[in-house]
Amino acid sequence: MTTSWTNLQEKLSNCLCPAGNGVFTVNTAKERKEQLHQALFGQSTNIDNIWKDSLNKLPDASNAVILGIASDCGGGILRGANWGPLFVRSTLLEQHPDLEAFDMGDIRVIPHLLHDKYLNEATLSNCRKALYQNENSPYAVSPLTITEDVLHDFYAEFPDKGIFGIGGDHSVSYPLTKAYLQAKKKRGIRAAIIHFDAHTDLLVERLGIDLCFGSWCTHILDDLHEKHHLIQVGIRSSGRPKSHWESTFGVRQHWAHELREHGVEKIIENIFAQLKDENIDELYVSFDIDALDESVASATGTPEPDGMFLNETMEILRALAAKYRITGADMMEIAPFTDSSGLGKESRDKTLAAGAEISAFLLTEMAK
Repeated sequence: MTTSWTNLQEKLSNCLCPAGNGVFTVNTAKERKEQLHQALFGQSTNIDNIWKDSLNKLPDASNAVILGIASDCGGGILRGANWGPLFVRSTLLEQHPDLEAFDMGDIRVIPHLLHDKYLNEATLSNCRKALYQNENSPYAVSPLTITEDVLHDFYAEFPDKGIFGIGGDHSVSYPLTKAYLQAKKKRGIRAAIIHFDAHTDLLVERLGIDLCFGSWCTHILDDLHEKHHLIQVGIRSSGRPKSHWESTFGVRQHWAHELREHGVEKIIENIFAQLKDENIDELYVSFDIDALDESVASATGTPEPDGMFLNETMEILRALAAKYRITGADMMEIAPFTDSSGLGKESRDKTLAAGAEISAFLLTEMAK
């Protein structure tokens, strides 16, 4: 056992918690948490110790590693994506029980916090005391900061493993992709990000906050080898035209209306044309569930009409996976208790089933 692995394991034991426990509650969704723990650990008591023991298996486990980040502090006016990690995991276990993936647990989340850089020293000290029982703890306290810090060490120790992040609002993809891209770049690996979303997420800031669900893409562009290695698919809700985003930020976009007008095969052809001659080695797929049409996925904070359908999405993902290795991915913005359709449980279950099917495919590819 190396010193670096011992240090990482200590950090994981402190900064993470068992899968499903990222949202701190007393009774809400208690039964679902217990069902998840039963499925993962074979029991629903003494979970902390069993989970910590399970971390010993990480070095020899699947290359696909699940990490839940139950934070929606960087989201919009409709919250609830903090329940995504618990419900997406449960759906995966129910509908895709044969997946080969290692569940590392959840980031410990104080729900009022986003990033440590926004906190003064007194708040940092109080939060360290709350999370780690030590006001002088060296560990971060905000979900985005904890995630990035943990993953820098994770990729240093396990360069061939990949993280599948389950959010959470889309600000969570900022530390997930930043740590991933920096680790790949350090090894000379050229990685591109394929970002499925109804929105560009290319604001510089929103109401004075630079890291949020609408701006995360802007702040990881410098970690790519080239800015046009961010390719966005499914865009349709924007106050500015495609030409603005591509010319201002250097990214490449495929809007939802183009898919309707030209068909999915043409979109795939255009994505491949953009990746050609770029010497891309690996892909990271970031998936906001609102890329899908609201008739497919309405249990989310910002459902949008005229979006992608599941069969089109899967066709694009299969085509990408046939040509490139997918070594990192995330599923964001599923909010099980948020329902704009008025259909309640039916809406939630439909959204979760779609998210789980996409997640299962990505995890299977990452495990190869």
